[in-house]
Amino acid sequence: MNTRSLLVALPLLALPMAVAVASCGGPDSPAGGEGGSYPAGSGGFNPGGTGQGGNGAGANGGNGGLGGTNEAGVDVIEEPGPPVCAEEYKRCPQEFTYPVGFDGGTETSVELRGDFAADGWEKGFPLQKNGNVWTASVPVPMGWSFQYKFLVNGTSWVPDPGPAPQVDDGVGGKNSVFAGTTCTWWSCVTEPAPLNCEETIRTCNHKFQYAAASETSVEVRGDWATDGWTKGVAMTKDGAWWKAFVELSWGTQVQYKYVIDGTNWVLDPANPDTTGNPPNSLLKNVKCGWWSCGKPPTGYDWRDAVMYFAFVDRFVDGDASNNGTAVPGVDPKANYQGGDWAGVLQKINDGYFTDLGINTLWLTVPMDNPEAMGIGDDGKPYSAYHGYWPSDLTKTEERFGSMVELKAVVDAAHGKQMKVILDYAMNHMHSAAALYSQHNDWFWPLDFSDGNGSHHCICGDSSCPWDGQYAKRCWFRDYLPDFNFTNADARKASIDNTIWWIQQTGIDGYRLDAVKHIEDQWVLDIRSRVKAEIEPTSGQHFYMVGETYTGDQGLIKYYVNPSMLDGQFDFPLRARLAQSLLTRSAPMSDLEGFMNGNDGYYGSAAIMSTFIGNHDLPRAIHLAEDSPMWNDVWANGKDKAWSNMPGQPASNSAYERMANAFTILMTTKGIPLIYYGDEIGLAGAGDPDNRRMMQWTGYGAGQNLLLAHLKKLGKIRADHEALRRGSRTTIGNTTSETMAYKMESGSQTVYVLVNRGDAQQSIGGLPSGSFDELLTATTVSGPSATVPPRSSMILVAK
Repeated sequence: MNTRSLLVALPLLALPMAVAVASCGGPDSPAGGEGGSYPAGSGGFNPGGTGQGGNGAGANGGNGGLGGTNEAGVDVIEEPGPPVCAEEYKRCPQEFTYPVGFDGGTETSVELRGDFAADGWEKGFPLQKNGNVWTASVPVPMGWSFQYKFLVNGTSWVPDPGPAPQVDDGVGGKNSVFAGTTCTWWSCVTEPAPLNCEETIRTCNHKFQYAAASETSVEVRGDWATDGWTKGVAMTKDGAWWKAFVELSWGTQVQYKYVIDGTNWVLDPANPDTTGNPPNSLLKNVKCGWWSCGKPPTGYDWRDAVMYFAFVDRFVDGDASNNGTAVPGVDPKANYQGGDWAGVLQKINDGYFTDLGINTLWLTVPMDNPEAMGIGDDGKPYSAYHGYWPSDLTKTEERFGSMVELKAVVDAAHGKQMKVILDYAMNHMHSAAALYSQHNDWFWPLDFSDGNGSHHCICGDSSCPWDGQYAKRCWFRDYLPDFNFTNADARKASIDNTIWWIQQTGIDGYRLDAVKHIEDQWVLDIRSRVKAEIEPTSGQHFYMVGETYTGDQGLIKYYVNPSMLDGQFDFPLRARLAQSLLTRSAPMSDLEGFMNGNDGYYGSAAIMSTFIGNHDLPRAIHLAEDSPMWNDVWANGKDKAWSNMPGQPASNSAYERMANAFTILMTTKGIPLIYYGDEIGLAGAGDPDNRRMMQWTGYGAGQNLLLAHLKKLGKIRADHEALRRGSRTTIGNTTSETMAYKMESGSQTVYVLVNRGDAQQSIGGLPSGSFDELLTATTVSGPSATVPPRSSMILVAK
């Protein structure tokens, strides 16, 4: 459903913008009346004709004839052509008609209303009766596609009876759709049509209405601003309605109420959607057909990010005094190993991340976890070294450090022009948490009965699979109670905590764990709160990326929109990269074909994170070996997680294949993720072996090769905007072993050639001429280049 239609289809829900389109016979000018004040011969819709010269009396209003004519219609003054203005200021004449007596009625008036103007749903463009048809020539923005209806006799809203396509209007009817037009003769106005700006900076001038009775005053109050509940927007009485316009961010959800006579708070009688207890009226997804474009944040552009996941406990032990003692009964591989924020701070100050081209750090969950053992889904005992068993949401994990130390990490990163995002595990808490005993009603029961029988609801069990009707209430383990976020109090307490951590630490974003296992409303709420309470103060966009562990593109995309998440981790792309570049179980042509569809799949505003390794998968280096350790790229590697663990591959070939995969990540859009250790091809099977302590010395030749390659890629990406923000186009002929593409942004073009094969390959598709090869600092001549085995080239024209 197009939510825009829901908001603009009927007078009660009309959504005009406050920006006025300049006249030139626009919607406010009656057809046939005096129009704009353009001088004769300076433009307008028609190059002359039998109108009244510069004032243009006639059916087109101010857009009638210009230039002046004699009685025969022969030009007296040579017409110089249409006026010069930018596309968004151009208006084309478009004739709209409505049959007299359509649907058996008798019309006394017909107006066109719709998204053709900022106030096009509020102030219609009148049609004139001419024989058996009502007609008007309406100035519409050049190339603008919009929805519209006819308003008949001031009360009846009717879709176009003609052949125009129709879409649901969201209230049981249809809107007609005008597909857009171009013209060789246009007029120019002083207010532009909306620019094609990103949805993240669009705003809608939403119209709130309340039916008038005996009230003396009405205000609308809501959460669109930090003081929106205390400082209302006064509504003006206009006939039978109280009305007010409020600028709302595109794609957001908004809670609101009307305040009658200063004391009586009431829900919107015209809006059935509510949330909370007590309830507020809810606009679920603000959109409009005519928007304004705000300024993008002046700071960090998240399209430029390169992210590093520093798994805190396994990264660097910078302070032995906080190590504590081992959790009893847990193998060292699944126990705390001493990493802390002091160690992360050390590497920030050493310039390790800067040398890699990293400008964003992802740190593991910072909350306090219990000193307890828990049995994993593999039957093995684990500690909470990973941070995903929070027991106190208001304290830091003492083995990682204090809040002061965490804030020092954030400050130091900011000093190096790096952003910091924290992992946030909102799905559950540990059963030892005081919150669980104090508010048991905030959590789903582990055992329950329904029409299908009794359930002991552990995720992955036969009665509570990971996907399905109980996926949002199943417990990950029997010691991890699952939050019931249909409970508004539980949801608010959780969102309050996310805001508190932002305010305490100064972080720049969240990685949100297990998104598909929580209620949608939680995600909607955090986005709304961040927009209202964090971004106005920081002046920068707060990035939120989700984890939905699946190959289902549609499910991942569901959460990627301005009301929810900026992006998610692109698991489907990771699987294709692994198949084509690491295990070589699929040809490169499969990867190319997938990327062609995937590049724009999640929407133009999406900022996905691309990766080849993470903490839930066996180390990618073993997929890249000459004989892959696992041919299934979705394998969890648990078969070698506790015994017969893999060693570091000796051959350079595995590291070269990893380098090729990173070449693609670092030369395409999205936020490339480096999972700690992948920059040196760190060995490891499934969890917990994929979380070995980071290796800092004693690198082999292949590890040094891969690390040097990543450092070059980091600099190349930073130096070339096209690699971060450009559009990708295939060049040459993709084969089973090779692919090539170009990234273009503005006047900048970068060419990328990849050969996964074990023999050198000639890859074509380049223009003729000389190119700088950025990885090797050599010169290459087009239209083809010879790429060595298991290698890549990144080229720019000399």
